[in-house]
Amino acid sequence: MTGVILSGGKNTRMGTNKAFIEINGERLIDRTVKLFKGIFDEVIIVTNAPLPYLDLNVTIVSDVIKGKGALGGIYSGIFYAASSHCFIAACDMPFLNEAFIKYMVENIEHYDIVVPEKVSKPIGWMEPLHAVYSRNCLPPIRNLLKKNELKISALYRGLNVRLIPEKTVKEFDPQDQMFLNVNTKEDLERIEAPS
Repeated sequence: MTGVILSGGKNTRMGTNKAFIEINGERLIDRTVKLFKGIFDEVIIVTNAPLPYLDLNVTIVSDVIKGKGALGGIYSGIFYAASSHCFIAACDMPFLNEAFIKYMVENIEHYDIVVPEKVSKPIGWMEPLHAVYSRNCLPPIRNLLKKNELKISALYRGLNVRLIPEKTVKEFDPQDQMFLNVNTKEDLERIEAPS
């Protein structure tokens, strides 16, 4: 199993690379790399600006097909991974939950994708940037990228998907923090404020 961190966003709302934002004195990318190294045999960062990541002692790759957003990042992570499956997460998620990630990994079985249901959303909404993808996803992603159809949810049609229900997600994350991401300075202030 490979852990893939997507760090290729434009960061327009934050104005700076979100991977290097500090929360309680620790950079987000360092938190995620440390967590992933404790779970996965291989850790890959997908970024088109690799130089700032060189001190992290992980595999760094750039997009195979440039300018295709998060779906292109998922494709690149799977493409370069040594494993048959990848757990893929965005670089700006400070509350990734080790126990839940392990639960997802243990529930791969014969599925192409294992993805959690989004909490407090209509049934069937998913968290595609906190999911396990198999190498079987490469051809359908490539087809979508060729058509410039970049919505990740389009990938799920026709593949064998295991949706982890909201009820199970809440057992691991009663505070509903696991999927939070830092997009703005206001998000950062809320996360850092004492509860």
